[in-house]
Amino acid sequence: MRLENEMNKEWIIEQAKEKAEAFFHTRDPAHDYWHAHRVAVWAVKLAGEEGADAFVCELASWLHDIADAKLNESEETGLFHVEEWLREYVKDEKTEQKVMGIIAAMSFRHGDSNEMTSLEGRVVQDADRLDAVGAIGIARTFAYAGKIGETLHRPDLPGGEKRETALEHFYNKLLRLKSLMNTKTASEIANTRQKFMISYLEQFYSEWEGKR
Repeated sequence: MRLENEMNKEWIIEQAKEKAEAFFHTRDPAHDYWHAHRVAVWAVKLAGEEGADAFVCELASWLHDIADAKLNESEETGLFHVEEWLREYVKDEKTEQKVMGIIAAMSFRHGDSNEMTSLEGRVVQDADRLDAVGAIGIARTFAYAGKIGETLHRPDLPGGEKRETALEHFYNKLLRLKSLMNTKTASEIANTRQKFMISYLEQFYSEWEGKR
């Protein structure tokens, strides 16, 4: 049982995990419980490297995609659900505000506008972006493409077509993430994963064109 007036951090994290598991039960493989799990693991690691509040980083990681506009009627609806959950389980206004601030600003769309201000926010944003690059980032791209009925590649399309094909997503987002990392550790990891993605694309085009 949680003691009155005392925030039991381990208990809260366990509740967040249960919330994530229930919410993502019917979602696509690109936005599921295991994505939240990987983000949480990296957020805790990066928090240790950067001196950030690991509890805030981990909590925000487990809850971040519950507010995703793609998984709700709207972004506002998603944020409302997260805020309700925090009020019920955390009951600490300062922590609630930190987590809500992170989740509201951390998406690729918002983050690209330099809206992330807290150290914890930068850490969670990096952890989320790391899961969008490298081998897992590639897997998630094609998993989501399958869900929305997106074709793999259309060489007949003009360049710059947003979300027209799975491969175009590499250029619209994945290959841009390395330069958007906030922390040194995440930048170094992203650099390695970037090289893998470029190598993958080279192999993809080679096979597509029947070269090898």
